[in-house]
Amino acid sequence: MATKENSYSYPIDPDWTNDEMKEVIGMFRVVEDAYEVGVERQAVIDQKQVANSKAYEKQLGKRFEDVSGCSLYKVMQVAKEKTAGKIRVNQDGK
Repeated sequence: MATKENSYSYPIDPDWTNDEMKEVIGMFRVVEDAYEVGVERQAVIDQKQVANSKAYEKQLGKRFEDVSGCSLYKVMQVAKEKTAGKIRVNQDGK
């Protein structure tokens, strides 16, 4: 995993269990890596839905994008478009 230069807080729900927090943080780290250094497509695909609902996951993704500039949605879209290999998302979302 890459060394992080950015310092911001992950959107975490204090009611989550430790395992749930680990899953969400892991997902956000994959998203960060997709922007910063690139990440294997399969690592993105392997991120299962971590929130109780798709709508809540979208809210988390938006909150994360607001603080980091990294879009969970854009990373997932790039991963779905590619069939294999490493993906990297630019700040403009491509």
